[in-house]
Amino acid sequence: MKKLLICMALAWVLAVPSMGQQTAPTAKDSTELVKSDTLAVVADSAMAAIDAELSEADALGAEEGGGLHKQLKRKFIEGSAGFMSLVALALVLGLAFCIERLIYLTLAEINAHKLMADIDAKLEQGDVEGAKDICRDTRGPVASICYQGLLHIKEPLEQIDRQLTNYGAVLVSGMEKGCSWIRLFITVAPSLGFLGTVIGMVMAFDRIQTAGDISPTIVAEGMKVALITTIFGIIVAIVLQFFYSYIISKIDRLTAQMEESAVTLTDSIAKYKDGFTHKK
Repeated sequence: MKKLLICMALAWVLAVPSMGQQTAPTAKDSTELVKSDTLAVVADSAMAAIDAELSEADALGAEEGGGLHKQLKRKFIEGSAGFMSLVALALVLGLAFCIERLIYLTLAEINAHKLMADIDAKLEQGDVEGAKDICRDTRGPVASICYQGLLHIKEPLEQIDRQLTNYGAVLVSGMEKGCSWIRLFITVAPSLGFLGTVIGMVMAFDRIQTAGDISPTIVAEGMKVALITTIFGIIVAIVLQFFYSYIISKIDRLTAQMEESAVTLTDSIAKYKDGFTHKK
């Protein structure tokens, strides 16, 4: 780019005197013309060098096959179509389950401390139905487990604690719904890649047997197909593993909030029962 700007500046310098000069040339003018011709030759040489560099860069880009998506597309086609399609299907289905779980868990996250403060305030006022309404109007497993505890508020604290524990296990199981499928696709994707590797090696040996000679071209083609399927299978497993780990971390965080909220609710119910007993 710098060379191009220099050449444009030289061309402008050469063009200005020629446009302003209308009289007959003198000896001094002849010298200036010689200098101008020399500068023009230098400018032309610089432009030619730049054109050569640009042509070389274009050729190199064409050899490299364009952008990353084009290279991935070419490698996908070079691999075994059947097994590469299965690996791609595992990626699509695994991502579908991951996105569904992420949306569900994100919507389930609430401000648990504010919820428990509101419930405790209602119980201090003796308004159990108001506390239930707060839980019904709040989404997520934390509100659900609090509502379950308020439904059994007339029972002993040991029974309430048992109900919260059992219902919490049910909620955790619901949050983990679909995670088993994600684990399946994490396992299946590299397995399909390894299977493609084995079949590619078998194809290479079949071609060697048919040709009756060990040709580097035949061996390289079979090995290439085998390794491409393996690479894509491992990539799919790594991508899904990142999503799965993030989903598990969100489930653990929600589970901790449920346990903390259950303890806080038990304390609030105990204070409510004590106050109700004193009133009697």
